[in-house]
Amino acid sequence: MSSDNGRPAWPSGRAVRWGSVAVFAAVMVLGCWLGRIQQDPPPLVLTAVAGAAATVAAAMLLRRSRPGLLLGYAVIASTGIAVIGDNRSANPVWFAMLIIGGWCALTGGRRVGTAFWAASMLLFAVQWTWIKPDPGWGAWLAGGTFTFLAGLLLRHQLDLVEQLRAAQAGLATKARVEEHNRIARDLHDVIAHTLTVSLLHVMSARLAVEHDPDDAVRSLAEAERLGRESLTEVRAVVGMLRTDGDVSRTAPPPGVAAVPELIERFRSAGADVTVTVDGDTSRLPATVGLALYRILQEALTNVIKHAPGSSAAAQVSVDVSSVALTVHSTGAPGAGKGLGVIGMRERAESLGGHCEAGPAEQGWLVRAAFPLTPPTLVTSPTSTTPSEPGESKMSPPQESCG
Repeated sequence: MSSDNGRPAWPSGRAVRWGSVAVFAAVMVLGCWLGRIQQDPPPLVLTAVAGAAATVAAAMLLRRSRPGLLLGYAVIASTGIAVIGDNRSANPVWFAMLIIGGWCALTGGRRVGTAFWAASMLLFAVQWTWIKPDPGWGAWLAGGTFTFLAGLLLRHQLDLVEQLRAAQAGLATKARVEEHNRIARDLHDVIAHTLTVSLLHVMSARLAVEHDPDDAVRSLAEAERLGRESLTEVRAVVGMLRTDGDVSRTAPPPGVAAVPELIERFRSAGADVTVTVDGDTSRLPATVGLALYRILQEALTNVIKHAPGSSAAAQVSVDVSSVALTVHSTGAPGAGKGLGVIGMRERAESLGGHCEAGPAEQGWLVRAAFPLTPPTLVTSPTSTTPSEPGESKMSPPQESCG
């Protein structure tokens, strides 16, 4: 449905449109017939031509046209009705005038409907006061006002329905975009982590293949295992795109319980990583646990990718209402596109939390915090959360982690 300045609105369907025209034509025929049995009726040919012209104009009024054309059709139809009515308030043909008023408000909107309503009220008032005084015109004045208001109300309801449909379509599109972004973040985290750690194992195997074949074999076996795990996770993430309802092939996403395995994986690749947990992590919702796992995974992957050989310390702190994660590495960050930082920040903000990454006093610091009961509707914050007293101050996220 369009606004007053746009194309007119009318309920879709030929049955509704032609059914309305049939009702209008029936009123015109009844008016012509009753007019013939009254004293001094107008000429039959004149009433027949007026009725036909009014019916055709009414049918055109229901088509999508400009406001000016709608008023023109309404004037033609009203002229035909006035000819058949012959200034007699007892003729029911004036019901057709009321129908035209409702249609003008419905199809043309407030401005077209108001213009026709004012003209019809003036016509009835002039006939009542000057041409043929008759209290019956008061009923037509009231009826015209009622149908005008009813048409405006129906037009408003149709506009609301169209706006709701547009809003639902927009929400569906937004949900699809957010889902695609989430899947892209998961794929980035899984693939980047696995390739980075596997590359360390392959490099270790290459260096040890001549001096320590057994160690080289162990490194290659670990790289193979990581590759298989990565393939399983990628299949799970891609499985979220399935639309046939088959979830039997998807595995549950990792959470806080999988953090020790994640740390051991980095240590087996030669990374100096430690983690401490303060609080009961079993209270964490699954969504928060997944976000913590992915942010920790991305932060540690960036450490061994951009600052190889440096140590990293992670800490998870759970209190009554929130959970916090900090990852501090001693190495300076390397050059990157910053996609990892963006992904971590988006994960945190989607759950009502925040995530910051940047240089600390020594090395690089990633800090994320989540409420344990995320709000139903989360808006992305426009600024980073201020540092708490006593915490290391960081600059805004830089394009150095990816």
